[in-house]
Amino acid sequence: MSQNIIELVNLTKRYGSLTAVDHLNLGIQKGEIFGLLGPNGAGKSTSILMMLGLTEPTSGSVKVCGIDSTKEPLEVKKRVGYLPDNLGFYENWSGVDNLLYIARLNRIPETEGKRRAEELLEKVGLGDVKEKKTGKYSRGMRQRLGLADVLIKNPQIIILDEPTLGIDPSGVREFLELIVQLSKQEGLTVLLSSHHLHQVQQVCDRVGIFVEGKLLAEGNIHTLSQKLFRGEAFAVEIGVETKQDTAKKINKKRNFPEELETIFQKIEGINTVQYQDGMFHLGCSLDITSTVARAVMQEGFALTHLSKKEYGLDDIYHRYFKGGKL
Repeated sequence: MSQNIIELVNLTKRYGSLTAVDHLNLGIQKGEIFGLLGPNGAGKSTSILMMLGLTEPTSGSVKVCGIDSTKEPLEVKKRVGYLPDNLGFYENWSGVDNLLYIARLNRIPETEGKRRAEELLEKVGLGDVKEKKTGKYSRGMRQRLGLADVLIKNPQIIILDEPTLGIDPSGVREFLELIVQLSKQEGLTVLLSSHHLHQVQQVCDRVGIFVEGKLLAEGNIHTLSQKLFRGEAFAVEIGVETKQDTAKKINKKRNFPEELETIFQKIEGINTVQYQDGMFHLGCSLDITSTVARAVMQEGFALTHLSKKEYGLDDIYHRYFKGGKL
């Protein structure tokens, strides 16, 4: 059975009349990459600050690695690495000197700190520029150094708050790939907070949609799609025409819309069938494109068009803002 390494129960934070986080219930499992997705101002950063013990909740509880963040914030900080959206370094120091300083702050012995710093700089792709002053680092390089920074104390969890802001598309892709790689290699739990849908979908095992302080839904993309689109996670579009030689053999004109509609309705995983403007539109709970294609050809019809769409995070996210809240 999976173990929750972060456990939030009815977590609430109010500033006067403003409710920044509203009865948040969330469990994040050990070793997973969880994406906290929502627009700016949704309450993501406030939730993270409560997880780290940097601000106290108005009500509710938060446990990280089994430790109450409100009562024992220092113990939580020993086990969690936090990368904010804008991490500062001593710009006149080199990348390796900045890391060695962080190692000393975490009371890591000098020899171990040097070994760990050198190793991490290689892992994050900064081995060739480790002696370069960080004031001359690009935004992407600074974020890589930030990742090494949070990893030097061997945390169990890393929390990344909008880590790709200001990085070019190529740098974003490389940074996200690095997160996945490090998570697998180090056995890390990763909480990634972002408002970039594609980036979250690209790397996260599960996501939570967070709006106006509330968690509207959480799960993997397929589960959310099934729930929100009423079991029709896939939309398949089919174009078909009657083969003339087949029609002659059976000595009749085939009424293929009705005939194929009956066939499609018998296929497991197809929930709805519509025929419009010469095309079949199938709402499916499973990816049955190969089954549909085979059925069409076995019945002697010609397949002229076949396309499949799986509802992704963009569809899910925007459905919630069109009255589709669960």
